[in-house]
Amino acid sequence: MLLGLEDLTINWVLTCILGYVLLQLLIAFVIMSRLKSEQDYLLAGRKLGVPLAAMTIFATWFGAETCIGAAGSIYEHGLAGARSDPLGYSLCIFFMGFFFARKLWLLKLTTLGDFFRLRYGAGVEKVAVLLLVPASVIWAAAQILAFGQVLSASSTLAVDISIAFAAAIVIAYTVLGGLLADVVSDFIQGGVLIVGLLILLVVVLLNLPDVGVISQGFSAERLQFRRDDENWFAVIDGWSIPIIGSLFAAELVTRVIASKSAAVARRAAMLGGALYFVVGMVPLFLGMIGPVLVPGLTDGEQILPVLAQTYLPTGLYIVFAGALMSAILSTVDSALLAAGALVSHNLIMPLLRTEGERYKIRVARISVCFFGIVAYFMALEADSVLGLVEEASAFGSAGIFTCALLGLAQQRGGKYTAIACMSVGMLSYGILAYGFANDYAYLLSLVLAFSTFVVLMWFESAEDRLFETRTEQAY
Repeated sequence: MLLGLEDLTINWVLTCILGYVLLQLLIAFVIMSRLKSEQDYLLAGRKLGVPLAAMTIFATWFGAETCIGAAGSIYEHGLAGARSDPLGYSLCIFFMGFFFARKLWLLKLTTLGDFFRLRYGAGVEKVAVLLLVPASVIWAAAQILAFGQVLSASSTLAVDISIAFAAAIVIAYTVLGGLLADVVSDFIQGGVLIVGLLILLVVVLLNLPDVGVISQGFSAERLQFRRDDENWFAVIDGWSIPIIGSLFAAELVTRVIASKSAAVARRAAMLGGALYFVVGMVPLFLGMIGPVLVPGLTDGEQILPVLAQTYLPTGLYIVFAGALMSAILSTVDSALLAAGALVSHNLIMPLLRTEGERYKIRVARISVCFFGIVAYFMALEADSVLGLVEEASAFGSAGIFTCALLGLAQQRGGKYTAIACMSVGMLSYGILAYGFANDYAYLLSLVLAFSTFVVLMWFESAEDRLFETRTEQAY
């Protein structure tokens, strides 16, 4: 009898997931006919209002790393596992809105790569794209891996088959519908995600044996932001990766510049960051009390699925499974579109020298499909969701952050300064992280990249007066 109930649950989960996926494809097909230009495909026609823009920012960032990776890290390390997610990423999004969203929107960019061309020249644009694209693809791979893990845990499907299913579906509806399909899907997925997490939280709270569970989960030793085996440089490094490493991520900048006005861009990013923080408290709370409710998990990243299987009846478990799928799908499509946009708009189209809008859309779609396949193979070889996400945030971002920050703030420093800064940031991180296994490799690479720019900028000024004119409007 028990086996029959399990089979029924599995069948319902698979049926609902399939229906949910078909809905995403239907949205993409409906939107596909409305895409007339590259701006429509990559930026949703620059027409996003505050509700859509804020929800897509939240849903894009609130992915597998929060529901799976961060909850697992908090389960194993207490509050020290939360500094990256949800705390660090929510601050990152809020800072984007408060300090940079208006300035970036006024530049009328199509991709983040355009900023580097406008500020430093075409050569720097190419270097920046080569650093930005791997981060997006790695991030997409993390989401595909998480999808496979959740689907496998919810059904009889093997992880490899689940990963292939995830990759195929996400590639299909992202290729077809572009950013507008992503945004509409994010709005639906974000709502499902919030409902699913709240249901799990309420049911777990109602079934607690006593309030002592909460006090045990939030014991003094689990409320420490620093683990016993860490020094303070490693702690600062852990905060700097999500906040600084993701501040100028292509996925976030795309949603800022797709807003319909500078004011909308600013408000949407700040609201998205606040929403991320509030909703992120759910996996944080459940991760904190997880060792008391489900002690001895060999893989902390399974804590939310295990709690759902333990406490939720079949119907509510299906809702929760849909919530996890929503979190993952809303992130992976954005990452693939960002990678495809950077390569098609900033690398391929300048070489082809064509102005046909349909042709631009076709090239962008091919690029998205290609990177989806790459992300799929990366997911097959990966072991940890959170590890992939942290690598995505750290890869090459020290130089990107420095050049974007100082490039927006002042006019000194040109193409040679930027290339040197990016090169030092990437090479120093690679050598320190992989050559010496340094615990604060990102922090050191950031200091080196920043120092390189600050020294060299006194010997070189920006050449493009158009950029100076536009940035002056931003103040």
